[in-house]
Amino acid sequence: MNAPATTELPVVVIGAGPAGLAAAAHLVDQGIEPLVLEAGPSAGTAVREWAHVRLFSTWGEVVDPAAEKLLAPTGWTRPDPAAYPSGGDWADLYLQPLADVLGDRIRLDATVTGVSRAGRDRLVDADREQQPFIVHIAHGDGKEERLFAHAVIDASGTWATPGPAGGSGLAALGEKEAADRITYRVPDLKAPAVRARYAGKRTAVIGSGASAFTALASLADLARSDDGAGTKGVWILRRGISGSTFGGGEADQLPARGALGLAAKAAVDEGHADAVTGFRTEAIEHDAGGRLILVGEDGRRLDAVDEVIVLTGFRPDLSFLGELRLGLDERLQAPVDLAPLIDPNQHSCGTVYPHGHRELSHPEQGVYLVGMKSYGRAPTFLAMTGYEQVRSVAAAIVGDIESADRLELTLPETGVCGGAGLFDEPEPTQADGGCCATPATLQIGVGAPAISGGC
Repeated sequence: MNAPATTELPVVVIGAGPAGLAAAAHLVDQGIEPLVLEAGPSAGTAVREWAHVRLFSTWGEVVDPAAEKLLAPTGWTRPDPAAYPSGGDWADLYLQPLADVLGDRIRLDATVTGVSRAGRDRLVDADREQQPFIVHIAHGDGKEERLFAHAVIDASGTWATPGPAGGSGLAALGEKEAADRITYRVPDLKAPAVRARYAGKRTAVIGSGASAFTALASLADLARSDDGAGTKGVWILRRGISGSTFGGGEADQLPARGALGLAAKAAVDEGHADAVTGFRTEAIEHDAGGRLILVGEDGRRLDAVDEVIVLTGFRPDLSFLGELRLGLDERLQAPVDLAPLIDPNQHSCGTVYPHGHRELSHPEQGVYLVGMKSYGRAPTFLAMTGYEQVRSVAAAIVGDIESADRLELTLPETGVCGGAGLFDEPEPTQADGGCCATPATLQIGVGAPAISGGC
């Protein structure tokens, strides 16, 4: 089949999550037809998998302006801008109505298995940029299809590729064998079956971000309840505890995000969770009774636990983009020009500079990674960042470079600044040259059951 003229083709958007649907809305606003390919059975499939988790951003921060413009003629009104939606609210009250408006521009149960240039593999230079993209799709019924595209916006996120328990970036020895006792998501402890799984049990939580805070706080709530007696968390930290461990607290410009860290701190201070620091999991073994024992790279063996919740971040799936010439940072797997702005080795601030098509571009012109996927392994992504990204990218695709370069976004600060420094050394304070002081309110209490083991 001969490839059609590139200008006659749609822009393929991979993923019908918040960033993908916003990208489609901006393309429609620019007069370009999008074709959104979603691997799941509905819009917002990944969001629906954490429907029970409440966002720390308000409705006013998670609705894209172009999407709202597209929704307005249907009579849709945005929920209270100051209220905090759950993942389920976000999917049901915003993402699904937006998908309904986009209609047949969205194809469900369509998994992208490969993207390349028509007639040009990664090696070939000749007339490469004049060729349209080809996108290979596997449908839910097993059939395969090939589509042509003018440009490709990959907003497929990172939800399907969580990080492992292993401290070296690889799965711990025995991690796969213990799969029935491990989850890589924040469990819904309000669901009766899930609640019964963790009630009265000893659960290890591996991770140090907002998801880990949420899990620790949820386990503490369960421990305080009538049916949760004996519930205990064991918080596994690869670094030590410092003033920034629990986030920015009251200094965080997203109050609900700061509150998550304070809730995790309360779980530790009240004895509902013990903190084990400087521990990098090397192996997960079973004891004689079938419980799990975490073994550290330093030889430490922790007391047995019943369950493990692994919340070590997510990674981009780049497997289906292998025939494209991407420019990715070797550490973060994020676009090379974006990586310095979000690299947690350099800083943990939420004050990422506004960025758009230039920072998101690749040697392969016409392909963009946006949304959570654009951040690679960096953990500080916000929905409003993705909305600004896709606005700029859509403008660039239609050739409106002036608009694409006009970035107007100020992100709220986390209240935690300063680089991570050397991996095994304490984080810098303001006196050491960090960019802001550690909030005094977050110094861990003297009586907290923290087991020291290095930072």
